[in-house]
Amino acid sequence: MKQLHEKISIEGRVLSEEVLKVDSFLNHQIDPGLMQAIGEEFSRRFKNDRITKILTIESSGIAPSVMAGLIMGIPVVFARKRASLTLTEGLISAEVKSFTKQTVNTISVSGEYITADDRLLIIDDFLANGQAALGLLEIADQAGASVAGVGIVIEKGFQQGGRLLRSQGVRVESLAIIDSLADGKAVFREEAETR
Repeated sequence: MKQLHEKISIEGRVLSEEVLKVDSFLNHQIDPGLMQAIGEEFSRRFKNDRITKILTIESSGIAPSVMAGLIMGIPVVFARKRASLTLTEGLISAEVKSFTKQTVNTISVSGEYITADDRLLIIDDFLANGQAALGLLEIADQAGASVAGVGIVIEKGFQQGGRLLRSQGVRVESLAIIDSLADGKAVFREEAETR
């Protein structure tokens, strides 16, 4: 997705060989025009998959998920990382380790909003080690819902998450795949293949 690649190249900051900071447009300040384009692209890629709901995780997965849900005309459900006084019964939960924060969270969704009748599209901002996606897949499985695939805004192709999910037969659609963050520069998969 050219618009996303350009935004990463111009505004993204490589903090180390494993960390890309994109908080100026994706996971702190949000670029609504870019989110709309991302939502349109996910909608295009999954248009024939009879998706009934989008499942994501708070907080950075919400913006691209809401735009995709708006364009697809379907609800978005987000897994909460924190306990809530109003979300106490019928919870479906999974453990997720955060690569960036180096913490383990229990994520939860009300069983009222994800059921065996649903065909889900899971969306998240980053795919690194695959832990968030695996947690969301576990929630879908516990609910008896089917999953059409996982939509990722930015995949770190040099980490194992994408390979792990694909090896399990999960369809992964990443809008940008970064193969390297060496020397302070994001190298996209297409660029790495032409070198």
